[in-house]
Amino acid sequence: QVQLVESGGGLVQAGGSLRLSCAASGRTFSRYAMGWFHQAPGKEREFVAAISRTGGNTDYADSVKGRFTISRDNAKNTVYLQMNSLKPEDTAVYYCAARLPLRGLGLSSVKNEYDYWGQGTQVTVSS
Repeated sequence: QVQLVESGGGLVQAGGSLRLSCAASGRTFSRYAMGWFHQAPGKEREFVAAISRTGGNTDYADSVKGRFTISRDNAKNTVYLQMNSLKPEDTAVYYCAARLPLRGLGLSSVKNEYDYWGQGTQVTVSS
């Protein structure tokens, strides 16, 4: 079992930056591949980025490539999402998620392949 707590959301103007953090409880954080998803009002929860257990592999949604960077610090049990050049269409609640090792070593963009979720943090980008 792992508990995830996101922070760092807020209101920012278009073109600005935010860094989201997701702190995990427990001593087994390094065993989990991690992902970030977002959900805008009235829409499905969508994949944003994923990172492998060691941080050596990452994957991004096409809409955020070149603007967002996912990283992790296993010593601090934390995964980050650096968001630059923000656009109004990035406005959403952002969730971090953990994927159990039994699901394999590969990265996943499928929300049903993640096992633990945080409560989310709101990001609002004004035009």
